[in-house]
Amino acid sequence: MKKQRKHYTPEEKVAILRRHLLEQVPISELCDKHGLQPTVFYRWQKEFFENGVAAFQPKARPNHSAEQERIDYLEKKIQTRDEVLADLMAEHVALKKKLGEL
Repeated sequence: MKKQRKHYTPEEKVAILRRHLLEQVPISELCDKHGLQPTVFYRWQKEFFENGVAAFQPKARPNHSAEQERIDYLEKKIQTRDEVLADLMAEHVALKKKLGEL
């Protein structure tokens, strides 16, 4: 009968990698303790270092909601101006028709 595969959370993977990198626990000991193949450990380590750049990426700007509110305000203002302009154009066309009839 096959042994069921254990699925590790990202936090568990980091904790295992951390024990090796910071506490100098040998990989063989960690693999035996957690039932891992060394190739799995090395894959996790590779992914960890390849994706480590993401930790230093700039975070989303905190004033994003303020910017969004300003954008919404300006869009509403433009919409109001468009409606006023449409009303004025309709009045203009009506006046031209009226003057054309005279």
